[in-house]
Amino acid sequence: MAFDGIVISNIVKELNHTILGGRINKIAQPENDELLLTIKSNKTQYRLLISASASLPLIYYTKHNKVSPLTAPNFCMLLRKHLNNSRIIEISQPSLERIIEFKIEHLNELGDVCYKVLIVEIMGKHSNIIFCDDKKMIIDSIKHISAHISSIREVLPGRSYFIPETMHKLNPLTVEEDDFLQDVFGKPTNVSKAIYTSFTGISPVVAEEICYRAGLDSDVSANSLSEIEKTHLFHTFLRTMDDVKEGNFHPNIIFKDEEPLEYASIELTQYSSLKSETYESISELLETYYATKNIITRIRQKSTDLRKVVQTSLERNYKKLDLQKKQMKDTEKKDKYKIYGELINAYGYDIEEGVKHFEALNYYTNERITIPLDPTLSPSQNAQRYFERYNKLKRTFDALTVHLKETEDEITHLESISNALNIALTDDDLNQIKEELMDYGYVKRKHTKHKKMNMKSEPFHYISSDGYHMYVGKNNFQNEELTFKFAVGHDWWFHAKGVPGSHVIVKSNGDELPDRTFEEAGKLAGYYSSLRGAKKVEIDYTEKKNIKKPSGGKPGFVIYYTNYSFVIDAEIAGIAVVDNM
Repeated sequence: MAFDGIVISNIVKELNHTILGGRINKIAQPENDELLLTIKSNKTQYRLLISASASLPLIYYTKHNKVSPLTAPNFCMLLRKHLNNSRIIEISQPSLERIIEFKIEHLNELGDVCYKVLIVEIMGKHSNIIFCDDKKMIIDSIKHISAHISSIREVLPGRSYFIPETMHKLNPLTVEEDDFLQDVFGKPTNVSKAIYTSFTGISPVVAEEICYRAGLDSDVSANSLSEIEKTHLFHTFLRTMDDVKEGNFHPNIIFKDEEPLEYASIELTQYSSLKSETYESISELLETYYATKNIITRIRQKSTDLRKVVQTSLERNYKKLDLQKKQMKDTEKKDKYKIYGELINAYGYDIEEGVKHFEALNYYTNERITIPLDPTLSPSQNAQRYFERYNKLKRTFDALTVHLKETEDEITHLESISNALNIALTDDDLNQIKEELMDYGYVKRKHTKHKKMNMKSEPFHYISSDGYHMYVGKNNFQNEELTFKFAVGHDWWFHAKGVPGSHVIVKSNGDELPDRTFEEAGKLAGYYSSLRGAKKVEIDYTEKKNIKKPSGGKPGFVIYYTNYSFVIDAEIAGIAVVDNM
């Protein structure tokens, strides 16, 4: 992610267009390191969230209010004293630093006009919110930094505020070509790192993007480039910075497998193969990105116990299957023992007493074979011994055939649940999966008398380019519901061949589906399977009327004998989503 100086510049532009000249109406401090300012401007109310969290510093507009403590912290009370009903007269960003300065006009106790500066530093673990007078003397800050904590700069009441020059970086908005060439190409490192370590406000992802736009490999050594390549890189850098200076921003998020991967305020063309979404507002982008990240992280955390149950059961069944296969291999001798017994009975009159083996013609293959004998037993007893071995192995074979099928079915079932956990997005999705695990004894129910959980989870819903509705089951319960209760005879059913995955139903409305709809439904079936990310996935598809449920089958398990197949790239970018939450 790239909460860098360019994103800050984008935020400053948005703030200037919305709240410049507005009045601070409310000040709250929901968390120890967080402010929520309510600002009225041009008859509109804005909520500005400012977080100086060491793990996730942010600043953006939000539509959501947050609960504040009953007793406001001292820093919040100080701001209320000075800034309630104050007017924001200037919003600026020094150089391309990750800093925003709000110059604020207010009236003191005597009614005289005074000025204060609220400084927001978005600098990772060094983030802070600092309140200064008009001379940049610190009045207070949301975090106090003493000399014991930092030898570079104290952030305490009464100290002068300054931006520490710890990295000695250049201002990318004013850099000249000679300085660029000297600073970037004098570093013994790769090109992208040389860029983001030379300039303020440039993140690694933006440095990579500049290299990509210049057609250069970002991993090559900076001092190994030719003069032409160096000049071309500088002019590419210059054009990017010109966009920043002119406010030509392009807020966009890059998604991989429906999960936000990166974001920036310049277009990230280096990710052309992945899904990209653009936003009018940088605040909307930030709220979307971090809210989505938070949902995915939270669901992964909440699904940890379920994943552990499934994984433990899978590992146990994998070991059981290996053992059963070894035992099954041992039963391959059963037919040989049966033949030995038959041949001993057939040729027993020729067997001398006390011999350890004898040769006979195998009338099944017309070949001569040597049969081992126990010299202490008679021919009939040797034959009986081989028949007993045969019968024992045959019983083992018959039992193992059943057990192998049960173990393989259980593994398939558990793998399908594992795939459902990978695509779960909400608590209700997890509840459905947990309900299935409880139904099959993998998770114990807390009470013997229970009601099934009230679940609101719905299948994924897409619309094809030709306007046909496509539904994707998130788990086995939904697969069962879609295929056997929702779909009708001439609707089309899709599934990744031979692997755990979702059922995809296309409502045909009795029409003959266009080829493009078949392709898009196949992409969905491949994407929502255990082969997600593969370039080639084989898809089976058929009309719903050809799908049957096996007797005693687990939810979502089907059989079919009439189908078509094709191979597809399981990439769903561009397929219209109706509502996946």
